[in-house]
Amino acid sequence: MFLTPLNPRWPDWHGKRVWLIGASSGIGAAVARDLLQRGARVALSARREDALVAVAANSALARILPMDVTDPAAWKSAHKHLIREWGGLDLTVFCAAQYEQLRSWELQSDSVRGTIEVNLASVYYGLEVILPDLIAQGNGSIALVASVAGYLGLPNATVYGPTKAALINLAELLYAELHPKGLGVYLVNPGFVKTKMTASNKFPMPAMISVDEASRDILRGMEKGVFEIHFPKRFTRLLKLMSLLPYRLRLAALAQMVGR
Repeated sequence: MFLTPLNPRWPDWHGKRVWLIGASSGIGAAVARDLLQRGARVALSARREDALVAVAANSALARILPMDVTDPAAWKSAHKHLIREWGGLDLTVFCAAQYEQLRSWELQSDSVRGTIEVNLASVYYGLEVILPDLIAQGNGSIALVASVAGYLGLPNATVYGPTKAALINLAELLYAELHPKGLGVYLVNPGFVKTKMTASNKFPMPAMISVDEASRDILRGMEKGVFEIHFPKRFTRLLKLMSLLPYRLRLAALAQMVGR
């Protein structure tokens, strides 16, 4: 029982119908490229159509589906088009994200609202339209890309971190509710990945990896049927250990990080 994978395995991506949200850059774009190379049919969604076209690189397997993830009506329209064209979905990857390096005394309402809408509310908008059909199918999977910033109250992630912590919580409850219905739920927690988002950071980022390495780890985790896919392990395991410390020790460590 303990050796049985928690999720469906993906030994062969050929012909699989994947909707990738946040596919215009960073980790999402890398995963999209790798899936297309593996023969999956991939619908690429994000705001910037020109960036999606570049990622698709004229692949006959790619479907360009630009949309604003913060607009519930856009989700319904895009999903309707996909179901009409493909007849169903095998996997939806929620990878859209917004990040601003902020301390708690630097908060501004517009920035807070925007980050919460992209990182968290958009996932709920997507689940609203996707889950009824997946449950009716009796199969299919979703993947939520959160972050190790959701493990702890890390400095500079005053809004970003809590939204990712919420996704970790959401993935757990979704698994409990959807696994008995035959659906898969994958939780992806990357460490530092070299993207436009992390390029603005002015603090040390240990164990930084490339987007191609991140994509490799994500797909490898799905192929094994893992629930939580976290990487790079030499960094994520340390944060996991910190999260288990008593508050007196954990908060002291976080205060030291803030001081640095």
